[in-house]
Amino acid sequence: MTPRQRRWLFAIAAAGLVACYLWAFAGLPGFGHYPGPYGPEILKNAIAQTNATGVVSAINFDYRGFDTVGEEFILFTAAAGMSVVLRKLRGEREGRGEREGRAKSPYDRARNRDLPPTSDAVRMPTLALVGPVVLIGWWLAAHAQANPSGGFQGGVILATAFMLVYLSGEFLAFRRLSPVALLDCAEALGAGAFVAVGLAAVAQGLPYLDNFLPLGQVPGAVSSSGTIALISFFVGIEVAAAFTLIIGELLEQTLLVRAGGR
Repeated sequence: MTPRQRRWLFAIAAAGLVACYLWAFAGLPGFGHYPGPYGPEILKNAIAQTNATGVVSAINFDYRGFDTVGEEFILFTAAAGMSVVLRKLRGEREGRGEREGRAKSPYDRARNRDLPPTSDAVRMPTLALVGPVVLIGWWLAAHAQANPSGGFQGGVILATAFMLVYLSGEFLAFRRLSPVALLDCAEALGAGAFVAVGLAAVAQGLPYLDNFLPLGQVPGAVSSSGTIALISFFVGIEVAAAFTLIIGELLEQTLLVRAGGR
């Protein structure tokens, strides 16, 4: 197939994809005109049944909790798979670099890199934002029962705090704050604890992920919503660890590629 034919084939495929998307969008209901029965029923009963005023979190971690387990393990599997592949590649590169007399690890390369230092205009704001970002992320992960937040959102923001440390020019500080062994354990703990909450319900003769903890007295309070708040907390740990692990592995791979190009 010639390059011209490949371009035409790509253009036809892209046009077909756009046509299918437009066809699908044309069949969607208008904004504010949800036709199904589930939304109004959940809005009417969620607070009374769960004591969670954050109805989105009640849906994610209670009504459709089994689906959320699958979504969490998609991220878990992606982070674990990427780590295994990149660590294997890094081991091969480090072995080749050792034979050729180059630095043996990304940490050696980070110490000896000749890149220009991070300017104070970037360094100071990023370091100043680390504390507030950690606080916001932790608050979102721990208050899913009270407002539109949850472990997924909070975990991503917590991982952003570690990225800010790197952006300030402190790769070694980033690695000291996020050791790989600790991240691996935290990711496994968060994902495993989510599953364990569901199994604890089964052990009591209840459906998997049934909300078996006390719901509290005040809707939306920190102590309300039973397992919803607990699951959100564990999800926040897993998501933060997974994204921080992904960021760290990609940064170390970048150091290897840069060093290999010298």
